[in-house]
Amino acid sequence: MASQSRKGGVFLPERRAAKAEPNILTKLTQSPIVSRGKRSACDAVSVTKKLIRSTGKAAWIAGTTFLILVVPLIIEMDREQQLNDLELQQASLLGAPPALP
Repeated sequence: MASQSRKGGVFLPERRAAKAEPNILTKLTQSPIVSRGKRSACDAVSVTKKLIRSTGKAAWIAGTTFLILVVPLIIEMDREQQLNDLELQQASLLGAPPALP
């Protein structure tokens, strides 16, 4: 039993010595083409993350600017239109000729 490792109540066999000749999978993963592809993929991921982050910041700036500048303008224009409609309705009820816009 001294040759077997014990972990969590289960006896595990000792690890075998590594083979001298690597298999096809290790040859492929260690090739320069694969390493260049991995490097390119990592670069693409980092560029994509930076692009998403900057796009999010731009969207935040555009959204807050819209809320601060454009929404009050839209509300004021709507109030003005309602006031004009009310004046036109009152003028028609009083019998005055409607004014041309």
